[in-house]
Amino acid sequence: MSARDQVDALLKGTGVVLDGPNPWDPQIKNPKVFNQILTQGTLGAGESYVDGWWEVENLTELVVRTARAHKLGALVTTGAFWYFLRGTLFNLQSRARAFEVGEHHYDIGNDLYSAMLDKSLAYSCGYWSGKPAARTLDEAQEAKLDLACRKLRLKKGDRVLDIGCGWGGFLIYAAEKYGIYGVGITVSREQKKLAEQIIAARGLADKIEIRLQDYRDTNDGPYDAIISIEMFEHVGKKNYRAFFAQSRYLLTSDGLFLLQSIICNKAEWHVDPWVEKYIFPNCFLPSPKFIGASIDGVFVLEDVHTFGADYDKTLQTWFQNFDRAWPQLKVKYGEHFYRMWKYYLLSVAGGFRARRLNVWQMVLSPQGIEGGYQSVR
Repeated sequence: MSARDQVDALLKGTGVVLDGPNPWDPQIKNPKVFNQILTQGTLGAGESYVDGWWEVENLTELVVRTARAHKLGALVTTGAFWYFLRGTLFNLQSRARAFEVGEHHYDIGNDLYSAMLDKSLAYSCGYWSGKPAARTLDEAQEAKLDLACRKLRLKKGDRVLDIGCGWGGFLIYAAEKYGIYGVGITVSREQKKLAEQIIAARGLADKIEIRLQDYRDTNDGPYDAIISIEMFEHVGKKNYRAFFAQSRYLLTSDGLFLLQSIICNKAEWHVDPWVEKYIFPNCFLPSPKFIGASIDGVFVLEDVHTFGADYDKTLQTWFQNFDRAWPQLKVKYGEHFYRMWKYYLLSVAGGFRARRLNVWQMVLSPQGIEGGYQSVR
């Protein structure tokens, strides 16, 4: 059986046809792609797309159809096993490696992220499904920021720590709308630089401090509230217990901790090899199983709110913004980057649309809230 026939057999039952007429059917430009997929799995699929060996009109739907049919799991290769082995044997998110993802991903260029994201520069899932439903990316991200503030029960004068603060969007919103004082930590020099410029321009330099710092080196508690929005994907399973213990140490006894994270519905020991190699080095997606074991005896889980379906729309909008801005960005970044970034945004959107990935927003308390926590939506 030829390599093409083997790939065709893998696609059986998905509704995907090689060189077919549907928008999700891949159009083959280089027949070498079949051997690359069979020998390197999803890593080979991503690399061959970036190299222009195949095209598809609707990349997201292609991923949805293969994921729902559980066909991606069939592409288990030697390379994929190596990623599994690395994640099992080594602590890829140690102190020594903490700043690698900042340098590789978040420091790419503030011009890129400013063009792609909303006005608050929130690089996380927007809350489109609130009431009233958001109509734009700006509305979806503001709804998410306000939702988090209300869940944390923020009040004027509260001291808040943002672990993985990005460009400071949450702290800026909370300072202006709720009167808090905040400290944000990031592993990205470029995020810190732009965040401080925005904070100064908004007249908030006396209320918000941004630090280039690993969470393990933050020791100036207690804080009235702690938030971490989609930074947990960089913590790593071997460090979960320490992350929650450190957060508990930094929080007042009656404070609240809001953690938002992408969740893998099935416990895995590695992420997609292409994403790990080209987008987020050393990342690891938690599962409900891993989180439950890690907070045992450290925090009380007060509330879990899932809105992973909203990430599909968020990612699609990010791509539309990126694509619209590409004429201004292409001189700096080049066509190879365009295909890589497009594959990243639209293929991950497929993982959420297929419901293989989810978003959890959790509220944790150190001792449990007397009388119970009233959920906020």
